[in-house]
Amino acid sequence: MEEYLHVILEALIDTAKVLPLLFVVYYLIELLEFKFAFDFANKNWLKGKASPLIASAIGCIPQCGFSIVSTDLFSRGSISVGALVAVYIATSDEAIPLMIANPSSFPFLIALICAKLVLGIAIGYLANLLYKLIFKKKKEEIKVHVHDEHHHDEQGHHEHEEKPIDIGCCNHGVDSKSFNWWHPLLHCLKISAFILIINIFFNCITHIWVGEEALKNFLSASIFIQPLLAVLIGLIPNCASSVVLTELFLINGLSFGSLLAGLCVNAGLGIIFLFKQNKNWKENLFIMLILIIPSLIVGYALNFI
Repeated sequence: MEEYLHVILEALIDTAKVLPLLFVVYYLIELLEFKFAFDFANKNWLKGKASPLIASAIGCIPQCGFSIVSTDLFSRGSISVGALVAVYIATSDEAIPLMIANPSSFPFLIALICAKLVLGIAIGYLANLLYKLIFKKKKEEIKVHVHDEHHHDEQGHHEHEEKPIDIGCCNHGVDSKSFNWWHPLLHCLKISAFILIINIFFNCITHIWVGEEALKNFLSASIFIQPLLAVLIGLIPNCASSVVLTELFLINGLSFGSLLAGLCVNAGLGIIFLFKQNKNWKENLFIMLILIIPSLIVGYALNFI
């Protein structure tokens, strides 16, 4: 019993150390979301040839909203598939705030952001190319559908712009006229609770159930399946999945290549929103594969370099 109390106390101390910085980071992220979410949704940045490049840069902003906004725009034919894929790959959900709260991981944080930016651009352009080859006829049908939809009810379109966009992982709305002061606090507490639970679980494994040496030996032996496991965790549509991947990396339980692979497929609620909004299952399957296959290739390549 004393061992468990010590583990819980240690986890509480570790979580309390990162809480103040997380609080500041999430308020800054909320400000970014408040300032740019509506511009992102209502401007034509993500339709042209440079769309994967712009989308990848936007996706690097550490917040969950852009993946859902971009999914909604793609389902209405307003952005390219390359832009959508670039946002999915570049976004890191909770990984960046957690790594900012751990200064020793700064070199890996810079490497992670740069790698995801480059991969977002490259795979985004690849997605555009393959999409044209596979869905050439479908593309024209979508354009006609969007034109008719916008023509059908112009007033309804204007009303849609004025409503809050439901884009947060906590299902919060972003209003273009008023800043939500409560959400970053609630989100910070929610993520801190995830961190606390994960820390308690990992500390129990390390100090009580398995042992640190045995765990390190197991993780070293599992280097061959780490990227695959990381991708499977990353596909879980919840911010807890990025917390798990990042915490595993921070305790040396996951290689950088595996972390990158897992975070490249981790688009928050974007994927599940895609299946909800876009009824073309072939397009959805194409997007899933264009995320998973390159992520696995990069993850394994980095692990064995």
